[in-house]
Parts: sequence; C-alpha cells; structure tokens
Amino acid sequence: MTTLAHISDIHLAPLPPVPLRALFSKRVTGYLNWRMNREKAMSGEGLTNLVRHMREHRPDVTAVTGDLTNLALDAEINTAYNWLQTVGDPRSVCVSPGNHDAYVRGALEKALDRWGPYTRGETVDKSPFPFVRRHGELAVIVCSSAVPTAPLMARGEFDDAQAERLSRCLSLLGEAGYFRVVLIHHPPNLELRHPRLGLWGARTFRQVIAQQGAELILHGHTHKSSIYAVPGKTGDVPVVGVAAAAAAQSVQAGDDPARYNLFKVERHGSAWSCTMREFGFQRLSTDIVLRLQLRIY
Repeated sequence: MTTLAHISDIHLAPLPPVPLRALFSKRVTGYLNWRMNREKAMSGEGLTNLVRHMREHRPDVTAVTGDLTNLALDAEINTAYNWLQTVGDPRSVCVSPGNHDAYVRGALEKALDRWGPYTRGETVDKSPFPFVRRHGELAVIVCSSAVPTAPLMARGEFDDAQAERLSRCLSLLGEAGYFRVVLIHHPPNLELRHPRLGLWGARTFRQVIAQQGAELILHGHTHKSSIYAVPGKTGDVPVVGVAAAAAAQSVQAGDDPARYNLFKVERHGSAWSCTMREFGFQRLSTDIVLRLQLRIY
C-alpha cells in the first residue's frame, strides 16, 4: 500500500517587505490585492498545524500543487524552500508550480532553481516538465501550467509540447502497470475555462488523458474542494481539487477552509483500490477534523 498526501495553494504569509522597484510590474496589483483582501483571508495561521497533522499520517509521497508564493519575490521563493523542508525530504515531496510562482518573467526559473530536487524527477527528454516520481506501484507525473501573465490574469497554459511528453509518460507507465497520478495546478475542467483564470490547453490535456488514460488527477488553484471526472482510455478518471492550505478559517467569499487530502492506494489482484480522506478546518472551529471519506476505486 502507498499513501499519497495532497496539499495546495500555500500562499506563505506574511508577505515580506516589497522593494519599491518590484512594484513597477504586475506585482503592484498583487500587492494591493494582498493588502485589501488576502492578508486577512490567508493569514496562514493554521498552516503549521495542518502540515503537522498531515505528517502524522506518514505519507509515502506528498504532492504540492502550486502557489507556494504570492508575488514570487526572491525572499518568498527562499521562504518556500524552507517551508518545503518542513513538509518532508525532497525524495518524498514533489511540487507542481502555480501561477503565483511564475508571477513575473524569470520568477519561475528562480523558483525551480531554488527548490531544486523538489521540482525534479525522471523525464523523457531535457524539458523539466512533466517529471515522474515512482514510489512502489505508484507513479506521480508532475506537469506545469505556470506561466507569467499580464496584470489581472491568473490563467495557466498546457501546450502541445508538454502534451506530447505527458502522453509518452502515461503510455510507458501504463504499460508497466503503475497507478498513475497526474499533478497540475490549474483544473482541467472545461467548465472552468475562464479566459482570465482558467487553463489554456485544457482540451489538449484532456485529449491526452482520453488517449493514454490515468488513474487520478490532482489540482489546486480554485481554493475549493472538488471531485469530478474526465474521460479516460478505459473509463472515467477522477479529478480531485483541494482547498487552499493558506487559511484555517477563510473569510474570503467563496473560499473553503484549509484542507488536505490523503489517498491510500493498493492493488488487489488485477484491480486497484484507492480511498480518499479529506482533513481540514471547520468555519466555526480551529480543530482539524476528518471531513470526508470515500472510495474512488
């Protein structure tokens, strides 16, 4: 049996001092949004307790689906690396970056370089994404939808080149009999194809899943818990989104309180068994509780 934890949208707080020169960019809108909205909604006061609770389950693998930073400042990127070390060893923790980690040009490259082994694995060529982590019979395929965008934009991109590499990974791992988990920050739900916030290339992503199959897809970005499915090669593939880990009790309209998901995967003969448990805060309590338990396979 392999245990996989999923946490996302960390938005580490507090925001460090922002150099004036950094505000002569898209960062000025993010800074104002933080001061007017997110500073209260995402204080991060419950994040330490959430991670501690998650680590008590001793997951074999921890998937972090992006937005560790807010403005992708150098100081934030360094703080995020320190935070990743509290989550676990890079051999058992992998990161799919989010749009906030690529807030301005050059930021994502700095983040990937600083976070190092947390954002690396086996690849089919010299391109960094997708990369693969294998743990027993579980294979985690880490994609990236993080790209720098214009002010007021939070969209992601999944292009044909990454699609071709993902297809090769899924094909090889499928033939080898792995339980394939695909990570991406932006949801591949076509109903969420907002031109400003959604995933450009969602249709391409879903075509790869339909052609090659997968057992599970995990994402963040929406700050909400969600479960739906997309067509796969031999049947529907579950798609699970997790609420932002940044706030214990969110005061931002539409956001869910901070949560993480825990999956237990094992093979029974020729079939897979996968159960999911969702842990997190309640709006009127500071306790972390089991909110949901269901069998996916």
